[in-house]
Amino acid sequence: MRAPGRIEFIGNHTDYNGGPVLGAAIDRGVWVALARRDDGRRRFASDQRGIVEVAGGAPARRAGAESWVNYPLGVVAALPEFGLRAPAGFDYLAVSDLPTGAGLSSSAAIELASALAFLAATDQQPPRAVVVKIGQHAENNFVGVPCGILDQGVSGFGRKDHLVFIDCRGPRFETVPLPADAHFWIFNTHTKHALVDGLYAARHRECLEAARALGVTLLVEVTPAQLAAAENKLSPVAGRRARHVVEEIARVGATIAALRAGDLAGVGRLLTASHRSSQALFENSTAELDFLVATLVAAPHVYGARLTGGGFGGAVMALTDGEFSAREAERVAAAYADRFGAKPDILHAQTDDGAELMTV
Repeated sequence: MRAPGRIEFIGNHTDYNGGPVLGAAIDRGVWVALARRDDGRRRFASDQRGIVEVAGGAPARRAGAESWVNYPLGVVAALPEFGLRAPAGFDYLAVSDLPTGAGLSSSAAIELASALAFLAATDQQPPRAVVVKIGQHAENNFVGVPCGILDQGVSGFGRKDHLVFIDCRGPRFETVPLPADAHFWIFNTHTKHALVDGLYAARHRECLEAARALGVTLLVEVTPAQLAAAENKLSPVAGRRARHVVEEIARVGATIAALRAGDLAGVGRLLTASHRSSQALFENSTAELDFLVATLVAAPHVYGARLTGGGFGGAVMALTDGEFSAREAERVAAAYADRFGAKPDILHAQTDDGAELMTV
């Protein structure tokens, strides 16, 4: 089974606020192979993390070097919640060419690939939307990250040469054609990107508190005009968080309109505006990410740039035309190294199809 990583194109932290998001499945991901066992033993292996054996029965969270197993274990724990079975015993192998900690959602990729593997091993074929929700359930309730549906939804519903649009209130999934001259370049800073440490959870909590203060369940229910009229009800922090989310929701709609018009320059401006909002209002950017965005948007052939993923470190995505090359990317990386002492990793990513069953 294979599931791709994803680029969060635009819609930063809008998903758990009920808003729309746009993402792209990319040509890097996670492959999972599974062989059933008759003795009930569950053995997990990874090309990057080693081997872990887990007793049968109800899964329990692992810690330390074994914590990577929590993603497939979370899927095992989630399956009965959806009326589905997990295999009692198995040998499991995960192989990845997706950089971890880069904001490309390696966690969702391993969840989706694991879910497809467990379901194939037990001859079950639920709808794709259910598979996506299983992955989100694993992340929310077992791993402990209160993410929305963006990561799993894009990994599950990706389509080559398209972006995935998700209306998170349904959720409802669609694809949006990507103009031919659009290219993605990812710059991975290798700076801290540990969502479980509480920063992501804190933003989630602040958004819910802002919604309650505004008399709604989720911030998607608030228009920019309504927020401006009621901002005095919010603390300064809650006001900044709410303004970012409400304006980001509007940017998603504007981005779709610009894509349909083939206006990549307009799309780029919206991407950069999204980053500035993350920087000033949502405060989930870092000096490293801000430097990359500023350097990229000043470079030729770059439409726009923004952090991709939860933030607090990780990676920046640049949307460029076809004339932006590895040479230009290396110039950006060299400028970054002059400032911060080490080069970021560079990835020229292409769109790709979503999670799929692969047989040999």
